[in-house]
Amino acid sequence: MRTLCASTLIGEFFVVGFAGLVAMKDPALDPGAVWAVCGVLMAVSVLLCGMITRPGGIALGWALQVALVLSGLVVPIMFFLGAVFGGLWWASLHFGRKIDEAKARWAAQSEAGATSA
Repeated sequence: MRTLCASTLIGEFFVVGFAGLVAMKDPALDPGAVWAVCGVLMAVSVLLCGMITRPGGIALGWALQVALVLSGLVVPIMFFLGAVFGGLWWASLHFGRKIDEAKARWAAQSEAGATSA
């Protein structure tokens, strides 16, 4: 699960950075504010890579997904990209858990086979 979730979060890191570049073209937005918000979201996405298996890590990941969707209020394409990454986040969690369960079953079967031989 950790690998899939981290891959999604690193992808979000780049998307937020590019969204910041798009937001810079809006003359109504302060460049410092744009990069402060983008910098925080980018830092959170990288820090979450190491926090996924810790308590609250998954909930923070969901909060990041909500923030990405809401960033569509400033950069409209982010409504779509936020939804896509929200789906990827769900898939990473769902299929990552299945993979972890399959690995645990395989390890248990391997260990049981090794002790009976």
